[in-house]
Amino acid sequence: MRLSRRDFLVKGVQLAAGGLVATTVVGKVWPAGTTLAQGKEAPRDWTRVWEEHEWAFVVDTRRCIGCGRCVVACKKENGVPLEAEVTRTWVEQYAVMADGRTEVISPHGGQDGFAETKVTGEMSKAFFVPKLCNQCEKPPCVKVCPVAATYQTGDGVVLVDRERCIGCRYCIQACPYGARFLHPELHVADKCTWCYHRITKGLLPACVQTCPTGARQFGDLKAPDSAVKKILEEQPSNVLKPAMGTEPQVYYLALDRVVI
Repeated sequence: MRLSRRDFLVKGVQLAAGGLVATTVVGKVWPAGTTLAQGKEAPRDWTRVWEEHEWAFVVDTRRCIGCGRCVVACKKENGVPLEAEVTRTWVEQYAVMADGRTEVISPHGGQDGFAETKVTGEMSKAFFVPKLCNQCEKPPCVKVCPVAATYQTGDGVVLVDRERCIGCRYCIQACPYGARFLHPELHVADKCTWCYHRITKGLLPACVQTCPTGARQFGDLKAPDSAVKKILEEQPSNVLKPAMGTEPQVYYLALDRVVI
């Protein structure tokens, strides 16, 4: 569905008349009354959030065992059906073969583990890579949304306003990381939010809390005792697809070059 400039402006007037007037803070715009994954409202004092937090997500690929608990916890926390093929976070198994090929496997997003998965040929090494929304500093998904349903909060987290989303899929196509999908029941764009409804209350994302090996770490780079800040200062890290220029905020430790 493509909106003309006139239709877009008319839509904006209608939304304003209905009380959904946008609020601008420090050069960014957020729809007032925006709702999150489970119907909870985002904080209204965006200036305070902007000043206080700089979230970061760290994934240590050496620690991931491919158990899939993170995927299950994410689905349960954020209302994505367990039987659905789509998921907000997933785990991929990379198998580097002796002949130089690399096979990537992610059955059902990895939520059931990888005990019965097989690769073809002689394998030289294998490892797991958890993936999720990279919460880009320069998110292409925000730019392409014709109705401002996808937006960026003051503390840099990209969210989707389900009341505004028209399911056009533009954002899904624009994401270079394959992190977006159409919710199978709600028929609107959906994605990982780093459990924004949890982190704004001082809680960890569900996937981080449930990880049995500490492969996933999350925190605030502005906090004086930030564990993720210390990790990133002391250990080399990489991001996915750096050439895209999106400036991802998910940092990987010991990421094999075949993944980048």
